Amino acid sequence: MEIGASIFFTDYSITPAELAVALEERGFDSVWAAEHSHIPVPRRTPAPGGGELHKRYYDVMDPFVTLTAAACATKRLKVATGIALVIQRDTIQTAKLVASIDQVSGGRFLFGIGGGWNQEEIENHGTVFVTRMQKMREQIEAMKAIWTENKPEYHGDIVNFDTMMAWPKPVQKPHPPVILGGAFPWAARRAVRYGDGWYPNASSGNPDEYVPAFRKMAQEAGRDPKSLSLRLGGAPDDPDKLKRFRDMGIDAVNVTLMSETRDELLPVLDRWAGHVRQLRG
Repeated sequence: MEIGASIFFTDYSITPAELAVALEERGFDSVWAAEHSHIPVPRRTPAPGGGELHKRYYDVMDPFVTLTAAACATKRLKVATGIALVIQRDTIQTAKLVASIDQVSGGRFLFGIGGGWNQEEIENHGTVFVTRMQKMREQIEAMKAIWTENKPEYHGDIVNFDTMMAWPKPVQKPHPPVILGGAFPWAARRAVRYGDGWYPNASSGNPDEYVPAFRKMAQEAGRDPKSLSLRLGGAPDDPDKLKRFRDMGIDAVNVTLMSETRDELLPVLDRWAGHVRQLRG
């Protein structure tokens, strides 16, 4: 089972290069960078889980910039958006960003995506909130055409463009893995329909129920369940629970890191490095 780390990179947190090097040295497999373009004020949409929205949501840096820095500082570590709000991004430009970072990293990019929760933020980008999931599907279908075809075109209800030429193409073939973030069953269905993996939070629902349900869902849709990765976010700091996830057939987990300094985070990473060694024998 692989172990990654997710974080909101800010101008007061550990730098992307510092964290990436520290993770690679400790046996982690990936770093996942969060995304929010901005947080509207005032805001009607409640924060996930309720309560006040943490400052890091307002301050987070662009994930493609921070992940490029992380990729350039390492040789093995995968770099991933966790998650990219594609419904707030231009489809053609994002396809180029993904292909470019996959080139710069030597084929180490994972494209974690999601439809978002903050209605005001989403609508500020001109996206209709109620049809954002349809837009996301069409965006990914269109990006796959751009990544894999010499003269792609796409004609959907929301995303639409005529024949074009666009390079570079990604290093990974046919393209970097597209990982759908979100809860069961909605995000799981999207992963089965047009993704390469699913990324729910470990605390959202019961893994004993949704893990086999996800595998069955894939099989019923005519997809090989083994071809779809399953990574749990918000991994518990508990070796026994992590081993149980591993034995359930979960492919990977992500530990959630706060937007803290290098000195504050290195002891946390050292503790998790012990978990990594235990899980891998």
